[in-house]
Amino acid sequence: MIKFITTFSIILTTICCILLVNGCSQTIESQEITTPSINKEIINQEIMEENIMYVKAGNKTFEATLVDNSSTQALKELLSKGPLTIDMQDYANMEKVGSIGQCLPTNDEPISTEAGDIILYQGHNLVIYYGNNSWNLTRIGKIENATSEELLAVLGDGNISVTFSL
Repeated sequence: MIKFITTFSIILTTICCILLVNGCSQTIESQEITTPSINKEIINQEIMEENIMYVKAGNKTFEATLVDNSSTQALKELLSKGPLTIDMQDYANMEKVGSIGQCLPTNDEPISTEAGDIILYQGHNLVIYYGNNSWNLTRIGKIENATSEELLAVLGDGNISVTFSL
């Protein structure tokens, strides 16, 4: 009888071990965990499709709406590489003007400027108007929701460094 109980015990223990091992070793279907990969080209393309540019002067950052022309596309391509800081000088008590360091295509047309207009002049100068002017110029965009007085308060009456970015 003892032999029967011992054999029965061994068999029962073996069965339990087999069930336990099988239960623990069941494979769970592996789920592929994916993280969104950031594709720099896609992000740059989305930025290029936006018609917004940021203009920082002093401690104030303005948002400008860009027009759609080859000049603006070339400027956006330049800015996609990083922000561009330009030393700008006052001209005729109506604008700040500074060289971008390279030539962009022009799309000159007769324009009457007003406060907030951003213009490409002679293909290599960016101009921010805080006053009025009429001339053949290339329109880049416009700083929205800023009066002449607000722009002049930020830009001042002397030289200023202005940073343009997307």
